[in-house]
Amino acid sequence: MLRWSLQKKLESDPSCSVSLIRVLLKELEKKLKRISTTSKSQSYMHVIPVLHTLYYVVIQSGATIPTSLYQTVYECLMKLLILPSPYSAVALSTLRSIKMEMITPGSLYQRRVIAEQNLRNEHFPLQEKVFVLADPAVFSVQLEATIRAELEASSYLRKTPTMEKNVVLRVLQTGLGTTCQSSRLAQALEASEDHMVEKCFQEVVLAVEQSIKHGAGGRANYLNKLQDIYRDILAASKEDITTADHGSACGTMPFPEINFLLWRYDKDLWNLLADFALKDRRDSDCSEDSGTERHRKESDSDDREQPQDRDPTSAFSRRNAFKNMKAADKLTLVREKIEAFPGSSPVHKEDSRRHAARVVVMGDDRVLGRLARAYHSIRERESKHLLLMKKLNLQLYYIPVTDVQPSHSPPASSRQDEGRLSLASLLGRVDPWYNSNINSLQALISKLDGKRSDRSKPSQQNLFLLDTLCYYLRCGTQPVNLPLYSVKMSLSSCGVSSVVEELFVSHLEADIPEFRHIKEKWSKKPAARRRRSVEVFGAVISVSYTKVSLSKREAVKGVAPMTYGVVITSEQAAVTSGEDYLTVRFDSVNPGDNTVIQTQNISIRTMERRTLSVCLDKDSRRTYTDVQRIEISPCLDPGCSSRSRFSVSSERERLLSKYLDKVLSLPINTFTGVTL
Repeated sequence: MLRWSLQKKLESDPSCSVSLIRVLLKELEKKLKRISTTSKSQSYMHVIPVLHTLYYVVIQSGATIPTSLYQTVYECLMKLLILPSPYSAVALSTLRSIKMEMITPGSLYQRRVIAEQNLRNEHFPLQEKVFVLADPAVFSVQLEATIRAELEASSYLRKTPTMEKNVVLRVLQTGLGTTCQSSRLAQALEASEDHMVEKCFQEVVLAVEQSIKHGAGGRANYLNKLQDIYRDILAASKEDITTADHGSACGTMPFPEINFLLWRYDKDLWNLLADFALKDRRDSDCSEDSGTERHRKESDSDDREQPQDRDPTSAFSRRNAFKNMKAADKLTLVREKIEAFPGSSPVHKEDSRRHAARVVVMGDDRVLGRLARAYHSIRERESKHLLLMKKLNLQLYYIPVTDVQPSHSPPASSRQDEGRLSLASLLGRVDPWYNSNINSLQALISKLDGKRSDRSKPSQQNLFLLDTLCYYLRCGTQPVNLPLYSVKMSLSSCGVSSVVEELFVSHLEADIPEFRHIKEKWSKKPAARRRRSVEVFGAVISVSYTKVSLSKREAVKGVAPMTYGVVITSEQAAVTSGEDYLTVRFDSVNPGDNTVIQTQNISIRTMERRTLSVCLDKDSRRTYTDVQRIEISPCLDPGCSSRSRFSVSSERERLLSKYLDKVLSLPINTFTGVTL
């Protein structure tokens, strides 16, 4: 709430940005002194909120910030680069933004608005889309309607000429400072015809991009060009303009367009990304008469061969499947993996990709399990034919939401709620700023269930939700990489054997159905009344696994415990040790006989003609029955696999591949980021 209050103050009075930057600078200097006296990592944590708030003040500022103040901030940020990763990475990202804004005032605002609002121009082609995917298992009909209204309220009053006027006004005011009469300029732009506004907008965008390209040496030419554009706008105005100037006339940064939908099918994510990234390509293909009929026939052929996967991009995949691949394409998926690690700053890199898809999932652990599966599917498709990723920069975000109300639920439901939000709890522990800003939304969203939302009159409450989401999208640039695990299950049903390959991100639970009644019976009894004389503890299962040791030596072990179920988790191990491994617990009726092991690879096989029921990521929709054997190992990234069509070929590429982690991780953006 304090961060949001500060943000609202800045929006209501953009001229206060200079004083706010001075306050934030003093805070950074205090923290630098504290860091110099202690080496505890806890002292680093408080740097992150100040850095992100500083970035937000700079990008939202409607006033010219003195060069001397920028220089002081720049020197302070340079000192923060000695911090360990990922804190130094956030400092470096902020430093780059500050440097860009020093040389080219207004550039951060312009680029952000152009990308978020998809303003077409010839000089900065980046386009962004925000997709919010909500899990139907969590969202009631009323909550869906309310959240949809809250988030889609961002699309009101979004008109291209208005956005272009705002960009021109903000850049000229920020660049020219006191020589710009803001109120006169705003009146002149308001009186201008749309084609005139479009012309000025294109000129301003060109001036900004040329200045960024030329660096510090182009600053003088940049300011001169802004002065010329400013004079032309005032001279072209046919309306009487008051001579009085009332200070800043800049509005707030507009909300991006947010597309909200219930995520019912895994392939919905691929279809959304394909429609966004391949729209221009699809239009160009359909405009060629020679290719239209071929496209239709191949699409029909794909539908016949794959009736369960009617993909709008299948024709492209088939048509281009056997072309020679460019060298740059071969490393695209590898680059995606490198940029998913904390320390990279993709926002400031020159990127040939013209689209950025920001996918926000809302739900509990179950929705992250589905996201992991969909993400793996995308990587697998792209490894066979690079289609999306050479045009699309995919960024993933997570807002935890549960359908359980802790304050009105019995203790059992409360424990269930905590279990379903284990990954949210993990992200909150590794990034306290995520915990304060994003995990706290859970309580706000729960209150919205059952309430009606008046779309014509946004409330302070839904503005807080929208503002926090936008803050997360703009400042949450450092990913937490959640390792994925492959599961191969051998099933036997009605005498027919089959093998199913799946994956999970946090949790796998397998139990033997015949012993569920024993588990339920004993869980209701007080511990004092449980007797060791009980003869049935569970069934015998065969287990083979690779033991995790400090020496990194692998040792294959074999056991045959008596158990009624197995619980396998990964999220706790990643936080406590920094090493990625699974914690496997074999449950017995008597808790004293439970067995716990740590491993990365394990094989479990039933005996005595029994079978397992396996549930992945606590999602009942991903339950498999009649399972005789499960084999679990780290999930390999299809984009880095030797079986990929894009396998590296040159000596340089092979060296890079040698040191690259081949395990696939789910990169969830946070404010701090960490490699698990």
